[in-house]
Amino acid sequence: MATFAIILVLNAMVIILVAIFVIWKLQKDRKAGYPFQDERTSQIQGKAALGTYYITLAFMISTLVLNIVGNQFLSLPELETGWTVIAIMLVSGISFGLLSWYYAKKGEF
Repeated sequence: MATFAIILVLNAMVIILVAIFVIWKLQKDRKAGYPFQDERTSQIQGKAALGTYYITLAFMISTLVLNIVGNQFLSLPELETGWTVIAIMLVSGISFGLLSWYYAKKGEF
């Protein structure tokens, strides 16, 4: 039980440090005169969000089919809900980050 409390405290500290860094970076960029969002970054984020939606949807459907087929025909155990939600969140976040990076490096649309 003590390790669980330590992990919670460490997670809270990491979240607070990341929030402080993000706020500091935003303030620094605003003082330097950089806009928070321009037309190019909004296009990149929109295209990355659309791609993330399709990737996440395909992942969720494949997880559903795997669960049904595996349970009914292959005698596999059912997937646990918590781990499935974590996997979906990771696929969504990682795909958005990778697609944003790819479209930013790609250049013109």
